[in-house]
Order: sequence, then structure tokens, then C-alpha cells
Amino acid sequence: MRHSRLTYIGAYHHVMNRGDKGENIFSDKKLKVRFLELLKEKSRIYKIVVYAYCIMDNHFHLVIQNTSGKMSELMRVLDGQYAMNYRGTQKGKGYVFQDRYKSTLIGEDKYLKIAIIYVLLNSVRAGLVENPYDYRWSSINEYFTGMVSDTVENRFVEELFSDKDEFNNLLKEWAGREGMPVKETRVGKVLGDGAFITKAVHRFDRRKKIEASKRMRHMEADFELPDSLIKRFEIDKGIRVDEIDYNSKAGRAFRYELLRLLKEEGGLEYKEIVEYKPFSNLKFSSLGQMYKRAKAKERERKKRGG
Repeated sequence: MRHSRLTYIGAYHHVMNRGDKGENIFSDKKLKVRFLELLKEKSRIYKIVVYAYCIMDNHFHLVIQNTSGKMSELMRVLDGQYAMNYRGTQKGKGYVFQDRYKSTLIGEDKYLKIAIIYVLLNSVRAGLVENPYDYRWSSINEYFTGMVSDTVENRFVEELFSDKDEFNNLLKEWAGREGMPVKETRVGKVLGDGAFITKAVHRFDRRKKIEASKRMRHMEADFELPDSLIKRFEIDKGIRVDEIDYNSKAGRAFRYELLRLLKEEGGLEYKEIVEYKPFSNLKFSSLGQMYKRAKAKERERKKRGG
């Protein structure tokens, strides 16, 4: 079962994901450019602010703010659409990313500075360059230029650091360090002080109480929890639901089947099903018609003995 993430509207996060089995999924210029294009486009659509990025050959790092509360939606779409693009251009099959993205909740000011500097130094730690300014695929050259970046909120970052000297001094200070002082808590990874962690855990516990009341209905009725059901569906089909092309014939068939499972085995109502990405752009009436078609297809399959 997938666990809830420690986040809330306005929260800062360090986010990363890497290629399945360490595969170089950003191996050339075209692939890196495509990822940046998607990041720019989707962050605007989902109203998530990006403060820093670094794209390596087999993974990426971001520092973002969950300004709209839709960070998870952004990352599902970003990873999913990039995966579709990658398989289409590289003629591959199966998983592209190793798993869901990983995220660390970040405290403000001091800790946000650390996270941004850490991300921008990835190329140095990997031994690709000695000077982080020489690495093309990070946002480091988009600060203190006198211009407005169209990918990152560079003005906020410039105000966060007192001036470029402080920025460069922190780059030098952190160049030899391997990791950030991240703390493992019972609700996830946090980069922050004790007071910040206490507040973050309190927020998480309040949200879990609300979610628990929703889950109780499924447990009492002996329904399978939706996240567990989706994971089982993905294993059975050999593809993540976020990576399915729902405009294709095969993709539509997958969506019909997933809808039937969520309704019958997950016990979800249509108003709950539309919260999941494969159905988020559909109306309740459309789901009703789709469910009828899914039931018809299932009956046909059983008649054929499939």
C-alpha cells in the first residue's frame, strides 16, 4: 500500500526520481530538453513553483513549493508523460522510472538554502565538473542575471540569499559534502529543526484522522483499499497507470478495466474515482457510461472464457 506523503499547501520539497534499474533515461540533450519542457509546462498548469532543478543522466532533482496543493498530481503527470515520450522515442517497454518520486519536506530559510545548494551541486558530486556553473543541465545559471527565468522562480531565490557572494560561498562550503542533514521521522523525511518537525508531524496526524474515516467504510465492507488495488493492477498489466496513453485503444481498455475494479472491488463512488488521475478529466455521467461498457466487456470476456 502506498502511504500518504508529508505535505501541505505552501510546503517546500526536495523531489527526486531515477530511471528504473539505474537506466540513463536522460542520456542525451534531446531527452533532457524534453523533460525541461514538460517541467515548465506542467508546473504552470498545476501552479507549482520551481526554485531549482538538476537533470543527470539517470535521475533528476527538484526543489519545489506545493503552492496549489497539487504537487502529487504534477509529479504523476510529469513522470508519466516523460515516460510515454521516452518509450516512444527509445522504442522501449516496461517501467521508465524506478518507483514513485521521493520527496523530503523542507523547512524555511536556512534549510531551503541548503536544499537549493545541494541540488545545484549534483554535477560536482558526480565528478562531471569541478565548477557547478559549467554544468548545463541545472538552474544554477538562471540566478543573479538581471533577467527573469521562465522555468524557475529565480527572483525568490535571489532574495532568499542576501547576494551572489553568499550564494557562491555556500556552493563552496557544500561542495565537499555528500548529503543533507535530513531527519527520518515516522511520517517521512524532513530537512528542518525540531520545532518545524513537530509542527509538520502534527499536520500529518490531523490529515490522517480524516483519511482514516474514509478508509473505514472500505474495510468494514471488505473492499480492497484503492492504492493496493491500483498497485495490483499495475503489476498485472506491467505498466503504471500514470504512464498509460488513454488516447490509444489499449489505454482506453485499461481505463475501463480499472474503473470496474475501483467501483466493484474498491467500493468507490464516482465522486471518489474522479480524484484519481486516469479519470480526473471526466464527468460523473461519463463514468457511468464507461462503467456500463466496462461491464459489457467483462461479460464478453467471460463468455469467451478469457
